[in-house]
Order: sequence, then C-alpha cells, then structure tokens
Amino acid sequence: MSQAAKPHVEAFLDSDSETFSYVVCDPTSKKAVIIDPVLDFDYKSGRTSTEGAQRLVDYVRAHELELEWVLETHAHADHLSAAPYIKDALGGKIAIGEHIRDVQKLFKEVFDLEKEFLPNGAQFDQLFSDGDTFSVGSMEFRVLHTPGHTPADVAYIINEQMAFVGDTLFMPDVGTARCDFPGGSAATLYQSIKKLLALPAATDIYICHDYPPAGRSHECRTTVADQRAHSKHVHDGVSEAEFVTMREQRDASLAMPRLILPSIQVNIRAGEMPPADAQGKVYLKLPINQL
Repeated sequence: MSQAAKPHVEAFLDSDSETFSYVVCDPTSKKAVIIDPVLDFDYKSGRTSTEGAQRLVDYVRAHELELEWVLETHAHADHLSAAPYIKDALGGKIAIGEHIRDVQKLFKEVFDLEKEFLPNGAQFDQLFSDGDTFSVGSMEFRVLHTPGHTPADVAYIINEQMAFVGDTLFMPDVGTARCDFPGGSAATLYQSIKKLLALPAATDIYICHDYPPAGRSHECRTTVADQRAHSKHVHDGVSEAEFVTMREQRDASLAMPRLILPSIQVNIRAGEMPPADAQGKVYLKLPINQL
C-alpha cells in the first residue's frame, strides 16, 4: 500500500435516533464519501426535516470536498435515510449491498406496496457484492457482506485500516445488533461478526449506533482488539450456540424500534418517499399485527 495520508473521519451524531453518520475523506485529493446519513423525522406530526443532514453538507462544502458516494450499510429500521438530499446537494452515487433486493421482497409484502415498486434494487445507483472493491482518491474500499441483523448488511473496509460496520456491532459494553427483523438470523450474525473480528487487531471499527450505559457519553469508534477482549456478547471464547441463545432470548424482550414502520418503507426506496397520490399528497402505511 502506498504511503498516502490516512483517511480523515468526521462523525456526526443524530441524538434522536442515536445514529452516527460519517464523512470520510482522502486529505490529499479531497475526495469523500458519506456513510449512513439521517433524515430528521417527527413521528407524531409526520414531518421531515433536513437540519441534521445539512450539517454533513455544510462540512463537505466548508472543507471543499468532492463527494463521490453516499454509502448505506443496510436499510435502517430506526431512522430515515437522507441519501437523496445529500445527493441533490453534493452529487455522488447512492450505494448499498446487493441483498437489498431480499429485503425489498420481504417488505413489499409486509407493506403491500404498489405494483410499480420492483424489488430489484434499481432504486439505488449501485449495488455492491461481497468482495467488491473501489477507490476514492487514495482510499481503497472493500465491501464485506455481513448479514444477520438484516440480509443486506455490509461493512465498508478502507485501506484495511478501518471498518464501518453499520448495526452489526456496537461498542463493547453494549454488544451486538438484534436479529429478529424479517430475514434476520442470530447464527448468521455470529458468522458475520467473526469475519469482522478476523481483521487485524488494530483495525478501527466505526459503529452506526451507540446506546451508552450510565456514566459515559456517546462513542463511535472501537477496535477489533477491544471487541475481541471486551465485547459483552462476542468476546473471544463465546461459542455460536451461546451467542444464539443469548441473542434470541434478548431479542424476544425488545420492543420494535420507534421508527421502523416509516423507516423501512423509505429506506428500501434509497431514501425516496412513496409516490404521491393524485392530489400530490404522500402517505406511509401502518401495517397492523404484522411485526
């Protein structure tokens, strides 16, 4: 690997959903990506806002960066994606893992979506397969398929130095992602985590959410070594059977995320809202007794 400058990572916390979005740039070429941007959504009123996403836009413009990609780690169930707003403001292409098609098929049925909605992934500019690579300036990206939380999760590994893992792993004192959404699997998640934890010990792991216990503030970065030594769910020595038993028992006690119903409908469309009706009004559906 060339002695290029280490990528710069700027993290942005959405306090409502406790989600971290990232601007990652190559300091030399000033080329950049944005990972997992959030669209503000007030559930009680059904109103959206781009205030949070604008912070990312302002940062990119203030540092004179050139945005090449808006990267989604998966179709999130706890916030709406601001990918279209980012793309309209800054350019770039919206990408996600190719198994989004599986998620689209599942939820097209759950939400009884319009027949024009095709679960083929064409709503995104790019679908990545496991092992795909691409460059942004001197940053070399590798895509790692990490299903379990959902069938479509991917991690983005940059220069084999840092990994953006979405919801697969949390901070060591919080644990791991739930697996009880349609298409989820605790056994599959265990195998995905093992792939991540086989990366070099010094690899930085950037998480998408943090739910800190009392006494510490939100954090977004850990390492493979920290996870292997200290993860409350998957530290070295925890077997797959032990993990699956723990994860399934824990998931059975969890409520559904507050924004799962609006989020999934929007996020499987690459962040776009459903088509407006004849009067120009947009509606989201509320399926009864299906989750």
